Order: sequence, then structure tokens, then C-alpha cells
Amino acid sequence: MNTALVWVTAYVLGSIPFGVLYARTQNLDLREHGSRNIGATNVARALGKKAGALTLLGDTLKGWLAVALAAWTLDTPVAVAGAGLMAFLGHLFSVFLKFKGGKGVATGLGISLYIMPLAALGSIAVFVVTLWVSRYVSLGSILAALALPLFGLFLKIPHAYITVSLIIALLVLHKHRENIRRIMAGTESQFLRN
Repeated sequence: MNTALVWVTAYVLGSIPFGVLYARTQNLDLREHGSRNIGATNVARALGKKAGALTLLGDTLKGWLAVALAAWTLDTPVAVAGAGLMAFLGHLFSVFLKFKGGKGVATGLGISLYIMPLAALGSIAVFVVTLWVSRYVSLGSILAALALPLFGLFLKIPHAYITVSLIIALLVLHKHRENIRRIMAGTESQFLRN
């Protein structure tokens, strides 16, 4: 299969807004509630933890499937990494949402679980510990994303995968800039409460 076609397919897969679609089944426009984000955290706040978990699963699976398709049909890490980046950009700039989208954390997780699973597990551990200590999903997401390329370097993952994980980490950091400001101001919402 042509590399360009695989990349376009990956972008379209990444563009599927599972949170928005689920919210519509509940007669709710997710972009008018809570943080107005289309991701799992806002879905959980607006519609409950089950809905949030389903959104998380859908957004993760689309990233995983995009790179799995690329790995099955293309023969170089660069081409597979490119498909991963296209899926991630699809989530951030969805063709179905007038090129708007979410922050990409779950989709990035799905991508990394396929191309660098041990590094992804390390990043999940960083997320869990950070969430447990701080109660901030956003901070856990940021630190987990930044940790991913470092784990990739330590585990000697192919350079193409480390590069795409670094690009994803920087985009996640950029998409969370308002969260960072709120954390510094002490006004960021905590997802879990005692």
C-alpha cells in the first residue's frame, strides 16, 4: 500500500472524535460543557467515569490501529512513525471538527503502545504516580508525554520512534499551556478528590 495512502488513512482514523460522538448519543455537545475539550477527562466530568473510560479506549485504539496498519503495510520505522504522527495530528486537527480537536494524550498513548510498548508502560507509570500525588490529570499527562522519549532513549528504541514521541510530547506540552498556567496559579481542577 502506498505510504501517502496509509498516512492519509492514519490521519482520518486519528480525526474520529470519540468523545464528541459519545456525547451526541446523550444529546450533549461536549464542546459547550466543562473544559470544552473533546477528551476523556472532560467526557468523564460531563457524562461520568464510564463514558470517560469509553472515550479513553476509543482515542487510544485509533492511535494504536493507525500505526498497526502502517506496520503491517509499510517496511520502515520512518514510514510507521509518520503514520503515528499523522494520527496524532488528526486528533489535534480533526477533519470532522473543522480542524479543531483535543490534546492528543490518549491517541499518543495508543501510538506509543504499538511502536514502543515498554517505554509506553514507563510513561503510564509516570502518569499514575503524578496523578496519585498531585490529583492533576493535566500534570500527569504532561510529565508522561515528556518521559516517553527519555524512556525510548534508555531502551534504545529506533530513532524514528523516539523522534515522533518527542514531537508528540512537545505538542502535548503546547496544548496544555493553559493548564500549566492554572496549575501555577492554583486554579486547575483536580480530577480525583478524597
